[in-house]
Amino acid sequence: MSKTSFSRALTAALLGLALTTAARADTKDYEFQLVKDEAKQGEAILDVRLVDKRTSKPVPNAVIFAKRIDMAPDSMEEMTSKIEQLPSPEPGLYRFKAKLTMAGGWRLSLGAKVQGETGTVENKLVFKATK
Repeated sequence: MSKTSFSRALTAALLGLALTTAARADTKDYEFQLVKDEAKQGEAILDVRLVDKRTSKPVPNAVIFAKRIDMAPDSMEEMTSKIEQLPSPEPGLYRFKAKLTMAGGWRLSLGAKVQGETGTVENKLVFKATK
C-alpha cells in the first residue's frame, strides 16, 4: 500500500469513526413533555410525548417501566394515586389514566428505555388538576 493510499484510508476510517460517534445519542437527548398542563380532578387521561430534543421529533416504541403520580408540588409527596398506561393513540404519544383525587399540583414521574439507547430516560412532569 502506498503512503498516499494509507493516508486516505486512515482519513476515511477516522471520519467514519467520528460520524458514528456523533450519531450516538445520550438519554439526556430525550425528554417527556405533557401535551396539556391541566387536567380535570377525578378520572383523568394524561397524554405525554417523548421527544428527541436534537430533532424535536416524537420517539415511538419506548418501554415505560416506571410511573408514579403524586402531589409533591403541593408538598404532599405521600399523596399518591393509581396510574395505568393505556394504548398509544399515535407514535411517540404515551397515554395514562389516573385518578386525581384532589385539585392542585400533581407530579407525573416516568422512566423509560428508548430502543437502541443505553440508560434510562427519566422525567418529572408537573401539572395542575382543576375542579
